[in-house]
Amino acid sequence: QVQLVESGGGLVQPGGSLRLSCAVSGSIFSLNAMGWYRQAPGKERELVATITSGGDSNYVDSVEGRFTISRDNGKRMVYLQMNSLKPEDTAVYYCNARIVRRILAGESSYWGQGTQVTVSS
Repeated sequence: QVQLVESGGGLVQPGGSLRLSCAVSGSIFSLNAMGWYRQAPGKERELVATITSGGDSNYVDSVEGRFTISRDNGKRMVYLQMNSLKPEDTAVYYCNARIVRRILAGESSYWGQGTQVTVSS
């Protein structure tokens, strides 16, 4: 079984910083592209940042210059460093990974359970 577990969320004041972590466990053949998504109350889930297996990253315009996605392939971890946080960043943040399992052919998408980020004074 493949599992993704997020951590690092919490309450922070505007202008503050948080670092989210996502740990991937299970029997896998290949850990491919990974990303962070977020969903605010009453809103659709949106893509925040992605990173390929080679380390190429992309960001939604609203977080460009403030957030940084990174990964540690040896530890099977992906991170999201969030700086200069704004109230509009408040949401549940979800980790996503595209994985090829040892027992299956082809790539599947997996999701974590989410971690709450609240930016408020």
